[in-house]
Amino acid sequence: MTSNIDYIDKIPNNVDLGRDRVLQRALEHWQPAYMGWWYDMGPNESHNYDVYLRTAISVDAEGWAVFDYVKMPQYRWGIFLVPPTQGREVNFGVNKGQPAWQDVPGEYRSMLRRLIVTQGDTEPASVEQQRMLGMCAPSLYDLRNIYQVNVEEGRHLWAMVYLLHRYFGRDGREEAEALLDRRSGDVDNPRILGAFNEPTPDWLAFYMFTFFTDRDGKFQLSSLAESGFDPLARTCRFMLTEEAHHMFVGETGVGRIVQRTAEVMAEHRVDDPDHVRALGVIDLQTVQRYLNFHYSVTLDLFGGDVSSNAASFYTTGLKGRYEETKIQDDHQLTDATYKVGTVKDGRVIDEEIPALNALNERLRDDYIGEVQAGVDRWNKTIEKSGIPFRLTLPHKGFHRQIGNFAGQFISPGGDVLTAGQWNAKRDEWLPGQADYTFVQAMMTGRVVEPGKFANWIAPPRRGIHTQPIDFEYVRFN
Repeated sequence: MTSNIDYIDKIPNNVDLGRDRVLQRALEHWQPAYMGWWYDMGPNESHNYDVYLRTAISVDAEGWAVFDYVKMPQYRWGIFLVPPTQGREVNFGVNKGQPAWQDVPGEYRSMLRRLIVTQGDTEPASVEQQRMLGMCAPSLYDLRNIYQVNVEEGRHLWAMVYLLHRYFGRDGREEAEALLDRRSGDVDNPRILGAFNEPTPDWLAFYMFTFFTDRDGKFQLSSLAESGFDPLARTCRFMLTEEAHHMFVGETGVGRIVQRTAEVMAEHRVDDPDHVRALGVIDLQTVQRYLNFHYSVTLDLFGGDVSSNAASFYTTGLKGRYEETKIQDDHQLTDATYKVGTVKDGRVIDEEIPALNALNERLRDDYIGEVQAGVDRWNKTIEKSGIPFRLTLPHKGFHRQIGNFAGQFISPGGDVLTAGQWNAKRDEWLPGQADYTFVQAMMTGRVVEPGKFANWIAPPRRGIHTQPIDFEYVRFN
């Protein structure tokens, strides 16, 4: 069978695909399966739309963000690594100071493949979670944004699959195929990480997901971008340029919902949630419950507070800390300690443990600091409207299923409760079916007139890529 794939046109890349016949054949086999997955599990009923998308065609300033109308199945999913750094070394762990690896070290092969597969599995999962949301988009601007997120998650899958095919032989190819076989929320063959099996039933959930869960992606990619395995580090550094847009969509999306609600509350001088809902906007108490859910589920993605796996990834030089090279220490952590939370004698306390075993917790704490800054910006919007309500992050032990707080009943304020006490308050703290039903009821049908927005969300401050807000971001054919 001859290939009809033009690798220069259809798969923009800077990894010299055209000269590697073995890799060509492997990707020739994988690409049709990927397209089959996209048609089955990508954005629903979207395949003939012309969408104003950003496409990366190179890693330089002129090429990584080219804007034009594209039909999503024809999107040019590319494979890009940032240019190599001459003389780059492993910057941490027992191999610190050695030249960065250009090939997979045999003794670390299994661990490295596991890291790549776990990261790769999150990319198609989020597309699957969001596939129906285009049918109830609040504007063409927002519809275009979710489609941009979707195609870039697809490109991030390509990035991980390239590494599996290029460096891991037959078992890499098998893992790449399995990435297309698993399904978000499937009982028999679910995605690897729990948050990626949760439904994303509405746009408030989507914005929370892209704010909280895509930000976990940023911190995980940043840690992998420190890897002593140079191809992985260079791949993740380019992926981070695209991840920023996903977090922008989340933060501004929640912010615009909060802004619209606060404006309506101030205009009509109401604060009772039922009265707010009756005015066709999402009450701030419901926003808080969604925040509590998505934040707590995302905290679990960082893994156990005490982790021998994280210690191994660090010691071997495979996965570093966030901004590893900016940290002022020995980058081996032989005698260092770090505080982790746990429950003892009915209260939450901090315990000092070896820093090597607390790397997940350190990354989680880095993440929490950045998330808090985003919540502070939402609160400024509420404050400007004169509304006394404030959104808050719950305690890091709240609603946790992994780590020291799993099996504990921690209130949003950090109190240790009994199961009965916690469950009595559950519907105050987490969204219930009534919340989901209400939010989804507001999202029947999509707004398709350029420049128009659903009542429950404010327009953005500006359009995409210098275009006006009333630009025709999606054309339906």
